[in-house]
Amino acid sequence: MATVAQVAEAYPVFSQAALRDLIFKSADRFNSKGDRIPGNGLAEAGAIKRIGRKVLIDLDAFEAWIDSHASEG
Repeated sequence: MATVAQVAEAYPVFSQAALRDLIFKSADRFNSKGDRIPGNGLAEAGAIKRIGRKVLIDLDAFEAWIDSHASEG
């Protein structure tokens, strides 16, 4: 488990802002018209843990989520 800042240090390709955007878009949400916007699956992968206001990222689940989104080729 690591904080957003620690994950950004461990994975320089992801800035803190990019990680926070992934977290924000991790679960399904609704727009102002009531239409469902699908999430990116990060929450379903179990990579995000919230304890109060603290957001922690499970590194093993995060890496598995990255691998599942990697293009083959």
